[in-house]
Amino acid sequence: MRIFITGGTGLIGRYLVTSLLARGDSVVCISRQERRARPLLPSCAEVIQADPTSEGPWQDSVAGCDAVVNLAGESVAKGNWSPNRKRRIRRSRLATTRNAAGAIAKSGSVRVFVSASATGYYGDCGNEALDETRQPGHDWLARLAHEWEENALLAESAMTRVVLLRIGVVLAREGGALPKMSLPFRFGLGGPIGDGRQYFPWIHIRDLIRAILYALDQEDLRGPANAVAPDPPTQATFARALGRAMRRPALLSVPAFLLRSLLGEKSEMLLASQRAVPRALRARGFHFEFGDLDTALTDLVG
Repeated sequence: MRIFITGGTGLIGRYLVTSLLARGDSVVCISRQERRARPLLPSCAEVIQADPTSEGPWQDSVAGCDAVVNLAGESVAKGNWSPNRKRRIRRSRLATTRNAAGAIAKSGSVRVFVSASATGYYGDCGNEALDETRQPGHDWLARLAHEWEENALLAESAMTRVVLLRIGVVLAREGGALPKMSLPFRFGLGGPIGDGRQYFPWIHIRDLIRAILYALDQEDLRGPANAVAPDPPTQATFARALGRAMRRPALLSVPAFLLRSLLGEKSEMLLASQRAVPRALRARGFHFEFGDLDTALTDLVG
């Protein structure tokens, strides 16, 4: 397949590009800075310099592609959520997705659009098991994820199926949440966030890449699919498992009131409970290589 990718230079994108090329697919990536993107990607990946949040000639490159994978979006974990920051986060997701969907609709060639979403779609749901039929939550991240998906669905047609991957916390050595979470453990200061009772949906980076490839290839998969390990732990359980993998204690917690005073609205992202389960993927036979938390963390930090 020939596959067009937004967000190809991010953590997930770099893994995905390498995996696609390894299996014989060809890849086209869009980047605002080709000079910066080129060293991050294999030499055989094509790079187009353009801003995907703006319409432009780059959209013509989608024609002739068999699939589009949309991973673009500014990190919600960096910086405080000032009004300006929130506008940038929204634009990076909504405008890019809307422009990609418009290009797909005009292409006449794209058979599948795999678009990133997030388990933040569900909001804070306590102990409730969340499959893909659950309605969206009402906080800022939930509303953002809902709009993100609505823009992706503009590409849906008789020719093009749309898969909305609701991704949990991605665990990887090279970036994302895990290196930040591991740091206090290295000094013996690790422990759960808040009271530790909130559920923590996670996925190993390799399983996430396998899930994206599965979504590209599995012709009966469409609509939302939770990209999370099958049995989400609580924050306290996750902290203990991370401590075991690093051979460090997990005794100190970060109080919720302190997070709220330091981070404001952004603290709810860390304190929300989302017991998301991958019903759609498992119903179609997807197998998780790292479905066990201890196995995953030993592989990544042990």
